[in-house]
Amino acid sequence: MTVPASTALAAASGLVFDQLVGEPPVRLHPVVGFASVMQRLERRLYADRRANGVVFTLAGAGLGIAAGVLLRGLIGGRASTLVATTLCAAGKMLDDEAAAIAALLESDDLVGARARIVSLVGRDTDGLDADDMSRAAVESLAENCVDAVTASLCWAAIGGAPAVFAHRAINTLDAMVGHRTDRYEHFGWASARLDDVVNHVPARLTALAAAIARPRRAREIARVVRRDAGKHPSPNGGVVEAAFAAALGVRLGGVNRYGDTVEDRGTLGDGPSPTPATVRDAIRLRRQATAATAGLVVLATAIVRR
Repeated sequence: MTVPASTALAAASGLVFDQLVGEPPVRLHPVVGFASVMQRLERRLYADRRANGVVFTLAGAGLGIAAGVLLRGLIGGRASTLVATTLCAAGKMLDDEAAAIAALLESDDLVGARARIVSLVGRDTDGLDADDMSRAAVESLAENCVDAVTASLCWAAIGGAPAVFAHRAINTLDAMVGHRTDRYEHFGWASARLDDVVNHVPARLTALAAAIARPRRAREIARVVRRDAGKHPSPNGGVVEAAFAAALGVRLGGVNRYGDTVEDRGTLGDGPSPTPATVRDAIRLRRQATAATAGLVVLATAIVRR
């Protein structure tokens, strides 16, 4: 199957619209509505077995595909791709939250920064100092650059509205149940593994885009990704966080606490700890890497068509 060039351009245009208009109101946001539906389904399906989790994951992905097919039938292929990408991408929201945290840290408002940073990270924030929160914000920008931006672009370019809605559904399910906790060790397995699969190529494409965006750091990015990405517990998060660490010239990773769970994410990069200024540079890098990824996707589509 050949992907129409217009689909890739519509997907890239969706990222531009997201950057201009941001997220819909919470009560109207389709991702919020989807999560609510899946929470109700979880209460019906939950059992500490992988089989139940597989059914749950397939149901959620199927719901996403069905929503995309319906939207495409209502407004057409290119328009539905643009609208679906705009709804699924969250680049502006990500940048705005990171910038707000940087501003709070720059004003030495650690209490306010701890309260705000929970919008970006799931780790415990009590006791985090300015460097810890700067690191958390940069890591969130890197990982969510894939989860909430470039992966949406890639899947929209490949399969239009059904594919990008399916990706957002899978990523949302991973956020809901893809945790290594007593409750979700087995039930969340399918959602976590499928999320790894659908983000595999976008994560590596984003790392390449980071090198294109920061050409003077390209060799260092390649070296750090090869050396450090495997230390991270996520096969995709490690790649993009290592790329961002090298591009920004800082050290990411380390030990994070999630409730009763302590997770060692390894050390990524060789530089100093991030600062609030690093967070602002990471926002610029997120935008630059996204633009480079869009260029790569559109170019690849044109080459394939030729």
